[in-house]
Amino acid sequence: MTKDSPELDQLVRAITEEVLGYLGASGTVNLAGLDLDDVVCPGCDQQCVEKCARKTRKVIDAGADRISAGPDVKPAEEGVAALIDHTLLKPDATRDEIRKLCQEAAKFGFASVCVNPWNVAQAAECLRGTKVSVCTVVGFPLGATLPQVKIFEAEQAIKLGAQEIDMVENIGALKSRQDEVVEQDIRGVVEACHRNGAICKVILETSLLTNEEKVRASVAAKNAGADFVKTSTGFASGGATAEDVALMRAVVGEEMGIKASGGIRTLDDLKKMVSAGATRIGASASVKIIEQARSGAIGDGRAAAPGKASTY
Repeated sequence: MTKDSPELDQLVRAITEEVLGYLGASGTVNLAGLDLDDVVCPGCDQQCVEKCARKTRKVIDAGADRISAGPDVKPAEEGVAALIDHTLLKPDATRDEIRKLCQEAAKFGFASVCVNPWNVAQAAECLRGTKVSVCTVVGFPLGATLPQVKIFEAEQAIKLGAQEIDMVENIGALKSRQDEVVEQDIRGVVEACHRNGAICKVILETSLLTNEEKVRASVAAKNAGADFVKTSTGFASGGATAEDVALMRAVVGEEMGIKASGGIRTLDDLKKMVSAGATRIGASASVKIIEQARSGAIGDGRAAAPGKASTY
């Protein structure tokens, strides 16, 4: 099946129509089937008081002030934090701001910090000995850099300590229907990453694409062996939407990650993206999101009243 074949066009239309049909005429995603509790504890049967937030809330509602929990149980915000790439990509970011970003990431347990290539070495030094990865961007933010330059940029960033690379696809080539060019551009960076033990995420810049182009871009990233597809740079006309995440998930299947980024500023925003299929979130408002998750946590630190469930 070639890039210009009627069969490929028919497949793209079929996938797009199917996903849009799932989303409904209003273009909104039904979020009723999944909320943050499912993210924190996948496959929950609501039978475990120690780990199930829903079950625990029922116990609290029945009169308990405290709940006993084993040493392996983590606060709900840690489950949220592990989804987030704590991001600072503004061009005027200072060394003090990068240092603060890394300190916050280590404190809250974010998945990574995402910084510009110039800041990778500093971030890697700041995060040495922690579980937080260093992520950087390649061909950013336009995607129009030469393929050889993208490969070189990725390799140099990895040498400096980057463990994750978020590359921008060649958007102009995609819109010109040069899908083979797009795929080869991605494959070069993917192979450079994998040779050096790093993962590669491909930024589609969805706000600039039609639904049909989002499908073709996702297919190209999957064919090229990328680990993730990502919605946005945060520098274009729009950011992540749940509809785009759901469309991307339908195309790439369950084996690839999806990173939603751009305009995610609240816990509710994060929950919508995860419900639609995102497995990673890029955000600069990460600390605010964690504070919102904490504000909904059970218990307020008071001593338990006599006669109520209380061991801690």
